[in-house]
Amino acid sequence: MNDCDVIVIGSGAGGLTAAVSLARAGKKVMIFEQHYLPGGWCQSFTLDGYRFSPGVHYVGELGPGGRFRRFLEGLGVANDLVFLQLNPDGYDHVRVGNEKFDIPGRMDRFMERLVARFPNERQAIHRYFDILCSVADDMGKLLKVESPLEMLALPFKAPTMSLWGLRSLETLFNHCGIKDPLLQTILGVQGGDYAEPPSTATVALHASIADHYADGAWYPKGGAASIPKAFIKELRRHGGAIKVRAPVEKILLETKGHRRRAMGVRLKDGTEIRSDFVVSNADPFMTFQRLVGSENLNHRLAKKLAKTVYSVSALSLFLAVDMDLESQGLDSGNVWYLREPDLGALYRQASRPMETWAEPFEAAFATVTTLKDRTKRKGPHTLEAFTFVGYDSFLPWADTRKDERPSDYKAFKEALTKRMFLTLEEFIPGIEEKTVFSALGTPLTNQHYVAAHRGNLYGTKKIRFQLGPWSYPVKSPIRNLYLCGASTVAHGVMGAVVSGLVAASSLLRCRIGDLLTAKGQDLRLYSADDPSTWPDEMQQKLEQVPEAGAI
Repeated sequence: MNDCDVIVIGSGAGGLTAAVSLARAGKKVMIFEQHYLPGGWCQSFTLDGYRFSPGVHYVGELGPGGRFRRFLEGLGVANDLVFLQLNPDGYDHVRVGNEKFDIPGRMDRFMERLVARFPNERQAIHRYFDILCSVADDMGKLLKVESPLEMLALPFKAPTMSLWGLRSLETLFNHCGIKDPLLQTILGVQGGDYAEPPSTATVALHASIADHYADGAWYPKGGAASIPKAFIKELRRHGGAIKVRAPVEKILLETKGHRRRAMGVRLKDGTEIRSDFVVSNADPFMTFQRLVGSENLNHRLAKKLAKTVYSVSALSLFLAVDMDLESQGLDSGNVWYLREPDLGALYRQASRPMETWAEPFEAAFATVTTLKDRTKRKGPHTLEAFTFVGYDSFLPWADTRKDERPSDYKAFKEALTKRMFLTLEEFIPGIEEKTVFSALGTPLTNQHYVAAHRGNLYGTKKIRFQLGPWSYPVKSPIRNLYLCGASTVAHGVMGAVVSGLVAASSLLRCRIGDLLTAKGQDLRLYSADDPSTWPDEMQQKLEQVPEAGAI
């Protein structure tokens, strides 16, 4: 007799969505999470009393009629969530040397602002947005394809997507006649959300990011952990369960003839739990190489796994800063900083060994979480900053344990922390002196806490032929084993949620719409920068926030 109907490995946004969908459909579901905190990249954690959320910086499509809003409400989790809208006049601030440009929360305003800034490239800008928006519209048609016959008709129904989808963003720039390096940088900087430069980023992927934020961006009140908290509440309301500090060691298989079937898992402590189905939210390397075992893979899957390339990793600097950051021009919007108008430099940096000399990095992404959610501030501001790095620089310590890293690793981190501060000083002068707490995460940190192969940020590398129909399908070649997460349907918070819905609908053999049946749900949205629009209970929390310098 089985212990449950479905086991879900990992509690990232994809795994939680699959679990909630299946539990709402009447399945007995159990989630096993290796970390002591649920949420995967959607977790929040506390360091020295300060709260950080490294994997969620903004989400889109939450306004009226937005797809992500529809998913959250349909899954029955919306009433347990509050989102705060980032500065609509600049949810992303681009800083290139001394140049500044704010990306507003409406596509038409973005285009108008670009034309005003680069009047000589007016026609090129219009051509660019015509193609990008058309590709985004065509991609919406892909979601409605339900048969091979309809797929064959796509070149006629979605001609711009068929023509441009797999071409590079750089090719689109050249085709449209976009020549100004600063303009190219502004248009391509959000490629950091999937970690590819214009030379390798596909137009389809960039169009999906632009479309996702076409009506603005939001941040979850309470930080990223609010998302798994809401999902777990709904899971438990429908009889599901989650167990943390429960790393899965092996996916149990049953072999009949030439077919293998997933039948449960064995935990690291030796406990075996049986189920009808297994859904893995782990990345493909962890799922197939570690949990299934290479000896149990067919030739085609083994070949695909060997050819798979994973996305870049990052340094993550977590800070508590006792200074007036708003006087520095910061607000709820994110900051993309580059020393020069050359997006390729950031990615070339990640492909080279990390140097320890005292020199700023080529670029950084920074966000002040206590200006996104002002109710979080209990003294200094909390700030998170990131820059892309490769994994190979950390190979000398790859086999060491988290709490037992040697002194040379700690010295390496100290040198890299100094370089991060030098980078931040270029657009937030005086920040190092005003920092009262700092901690640096590396690719090994990602590997430890979210079981990311080579510390990857976005699962598989988001390049042509590892996207869409060439990504990992949610239904694996092993019977009753399903996948979800950033290496399948899509990445990012909403992409992971979609992957969970697709996995659950495939397992249940139903439509995604059949899973979005919750009633009486109404997502609450407020302004991040204007507390006067908040309800009384939220405004009261601001009265306890001290002034900068008061600690």
